[in-house]
Amino acid sequence: MIFSGQTVAAVATAFSLSLLSLTPASAEPRVVASIKPVHSLVAAVMEGVGTPELIVGGAASPHSYALKPSQARELENAELILWVGPNFETFLEKPIETIAKNAHTITLMEAEGLHKLPFRAGGAFEAHVHSDGDADGHDAHDHDSDGHEDHAQADADTDHDHADANHDADGHDDDHDHGGYDAHVWLDPANAKSFVAAISAALANADPANAAAYAANAHATNAKLDALGDEVEDILAPVHDKHFIVFHDAYQYFEKRFNIEAAGSITVNPDVRPSAERLTGIRDKVRELDAVCAFSEPQFESRLVDVAVEGSNARPAVLDPLGATLTDGPELYFDLIRELATSMRDCLAGD
Repeated sequence: MIFSGQTVAAVATAFSLSLLSLTPASAEPRVVASIKPVHSLVAAVMEGVGTPELIVGGAASPHSYALKPSQARELENAELILWVGPNFETFLEKPIETIAKNAHTITLMEAEGLHKLPFRAGGAFEAHVHSDGDADGHDAHDHDSDGHEDHAQADADTDHDHADANHDADGHDDDHDHGGYDAHVWLDPANAKSFVAAISAALANADPANAAAYAANAHATNAKLDALGDEVEDILAPVHDKHFIVFHDAYQYFEKRFNIEAAGSITVNPDVRPSAERLTGIRDKVRELDAVCAFSEPQFESRLVDVAVEGSNARPAVLDPLGATLTDGPELYFDLIRELATSMRDCLAGD
């Protein structure tokens, strides 16, 4: 069969139009998120448009994470990277500067409206005011990873010209513009709303064609965060006066937001094993306060918690600030905060 030139042209046009109908109006931006809580909030804002890639998945800890080759390629191809910041995902700082130098990076620790808290000094972070303490009632001297007072470090802290003088409670160099603050900011749902605003703005800038979708998703996510805060307040209402110990000092945003308070932490730096002297001190603190619970974390060795509560009435339980066992996606953040509250209540209110 022989086709005329007009017929061939008509078929070609129809074929081209069919291909166009199968092609999205605009491809989704290539987005990478650092840790599961950040990834969840990014996924919530991107819902219906695309899906971000996640770096630190499963039960891995950002404190000791090693970047995989496949993830290095994701960073290299990324248009947008969202992380808490160099004081938390320390392993990402150099790759972002080198591998991902063409990507736009959003440091959520710098999000507008974020409520940031200074580190609590030492592992016991006593509530009373020391004679040489700071305005928060904390010992003015820094402590090393075993909780020992380091006077040389305290002297060095007075001179900000020393680039290596300051370290955060997780042992990370905090000689950055936003150093000196606890980086576990996402554990307050009010701070998560600041994250959402920064995420939505960054996505709209990278992908203007879908700006309306991002704005609508951000609005819906903020409404869910407000409801989550109310829900958690109700969950924790019966246990505000109970004492407990945490594995490391990661929860003060959650504590202050919901009017509960840890009596101390087993370790300051989760990557450094606490000394026998420190464990003895924490064990004494557990007994002195008649602490009800001692919480471990799935990312770290739980045996240290068992040692700390040995001979006391404190029950061991688990808190997970990163969502190690939760399914990645837009609901993870809400499940994470809800599970923190439920784990605390169930242990603290137990008989």
